[in-house]
Amino acid sequence: MKMRFFLIRTFCIGLITILVQVIACAQTPASSLQSEKDYYTIKTISIPEEVKLEVGGIAVLPDGRIAVATRRGEVWMIQNAYGNGVAHFSRFASGMHEVLGLAYKDGALYCTQRGELTKIEDRDGDGKADAYTPISLFELSGNYHEYAYGPVFNKQGEMYVTLNVAWVGYGDGLGKWHGWLMKIKDDGSQEPIATGLRSPAGFTVNSNNDVFYAENQGDWVGSGRVTHLEKGDFAGNAGGLNWTQEPESPLRLTKNDLKIVDNGQPMHEAAKKIKELKLPAVWFPHTLMGISTSDILEDETKGAFGPFAGHYFVADQGHSKIMRMTLEKVKGEYQGACYPFREGFASGLLRLRWGLDNSLIAGMTSRGWASTGKEDYALQRLIWNGETPFEMKEIHALPDGLEIEFTLPVDPAKLKNPKSYTVNSFTYMYHHHYGSPIIQNRNRSIVAIVPSEDHTKVKLVLDSLIEGHIHEVRVNNLSTGNGKGLLHDFAYYTMNAIPEGDKTAVKEDQKVKTHSGMHTSVKPAAPATGKSGTKRVTVMPTSWKQPDKILNLGTKPGLKYDITRFEVKAGSKVRLNFNNNDDMTHNVVITIPNAADEVGDLALKLGLKGSEMNYVPLSSKVLFHTALLEPGTSETIYFIAPSQPGEYMFVCTFPGHASVMRGIIKVVP
Repeated sequence: MKMRFFLIRTFCIGLITILVQVIACAQTPASSLQSEKDYYTIKTISIPEEVKLEVGGIAVLPDGRIAVATRRGEVWMIQNAYGNGVAHFSRFASGMHEVLGLAYKDGALYCTQRGELTKIEDRDGDGKADAYTPISLFELSGNYHEYAYGPVFNKQGEMYVTLNVAWVGYGDGLGKWHGWLMKIKDDGSQEPIATGLRSPAGFTVNSNNDVFYAENQGDWVGSGRVTHLEKGDFAGNAGGLNWTQEPESPLRLTKNDLKIVDNGQPMHEAAKKIKELKLPAVWFPHTLMGISTSDILEDETKGAFGPFAGHYFVADQGHSKIMRMTLEKVKGEYQGACYPFREGFASGLLRLRWGLDNSLIAGMTSRGWASTGKEDYALQRLIWNGETPFEMKEIHALPDGLEIEFTLPVDPAKLKNPKSYTVNSFTYMYHHHYGSPIIQNRNRSIVAIVPSEDHTKVKLVLDSLIEGHIHEVRVNNLSTGNGKGLLHDFAYYTMNAIPEGDKTAVKEDQKVKTHSGMHTSVKPAAPATGKSGTKRVTVMPTSWKQPDKILNLGTKPGLKYDITRFEVKAGSKVRLNFNNNDDMTHNVVITIPNAADEVGDLALKLGLKGSEMNYVPLSSKVLFHTALLEPGTSETIYFIAPSQPGEYMFVCTFPGHASVMRGIIKVVP
């Protein structure tokens, strides 16, 4: 009897425990449980150790094989890439030079290597290339930066390639047609289409036969961006203008013509004076979204990859992630928005292609091009699990504001709450210097909130819109009716033109009398020098006769300082000379021991305030720092070494750099 009672009691306790856990799970907010990987899974294709798959191009063949071109001049064929078993690799072609694009058509592969567009064939059917036919040749100066990308086929079967400018301390088109989008005809002849391209690593022809290309921050380029290119367009970088006097050039703009706009004004204002200047369809704010946009892939899966049919996926090499983009036409020109999508890839993303199973195949490389993904190269697949994430699906421009559409219905009370939204606008300088800080950053007041009847959309009526500005949209605490929170809570809409038409009909109860969102205003950030101003001292203190120790620090390609270890005595007077001789923006931030990761993460979270604060967070773990230095500039700072011996760290806190660009200052007794 006692045994039976014990078993019944144990069973009841177990049943109650299970019920309590079920109830607890039901009451746990879905937003605390969800992440990107809950909807999109990354699967790694195992690469044999002897295969150095530094991916430059991907082509998916009709028979299920995946062809991968590499920066080492090879093409590998991969079988069973979709299966659960081991993928089989066989080398199909070799002996080429830095292949950075690959396409398949009518039984042949086409690749762009450094100096030519090449057709590759296996004529005897033995699984190895036996014919390499030059289709079109590209002039080279010998500069290392003269990369070539493509080809991409249009609907007529013609091919496009893009050619990088050289790097000589700035971008310049040394080889003929470098800095251009070129159309290659069947006979191999070249037709120049558009120029102003700096580093056009990713481009695509969409379902409407329109060409879009992705650009990286650099000279004349304030931030990453995607631009629609048509014949005669100038996308902004001056290097390719060396060739506009050639008879075949579709425009006659010269470098001299740019002098009137090379003054740091917004690109939108410059375009009013330079009629050929084509504005980006979508800006990808530097570090806020990514740092090096690469491939572009339109979602033509008709819903097989999630609720984003017709959208675009844009890879980022430096941040090892994929972003999402939507487009619309306003006054006949493309503009639109970008959104976060999926992070966590193994290396620097360069190529995206659709697999036959509607998975997204991602090819990666990082040698010389540092990335947050630590692998030297990788090949991975991104697979949707079939569940719809709660996201901002699309943002559309209105004559008086913005309309946000969500993937799922939103809790009605939260949808109409003014505290749920913040809108800021900003832009970048247009000038020959490398990159740009954020300028003209200001808060937009929300004057009315108009939800749709089905609770999947909301119109935010704003006090004003600014043409040529990027509008940051942040949402706070939105959830679906069953408590699922937003997967990502920010996006950026590029407002090149304000739509015409009727303004939004607003009811009295939809008006916002006092906007009380997450941020009621955006003020200039306080300098990141601490209360005493001693964290960045650029003039030698008058009490010093001379420094006890002089440290000279420079940079190397690949996000590296040229020296990674110094030694100084505790309490000594130190002068640090930092010369940024790289082609990217850097700083030097000295932290307490083992704090580089934390300080780097804090810098990343500064958002729109980052550039104002030199990407130096207000943290007690920051001891000293330089300003954020443009390429080719230098700065000297002075400080007293810590009195406590130990290994103090110095790190570049420009977002995306902190994980790899660092060193040690050893303080000794």
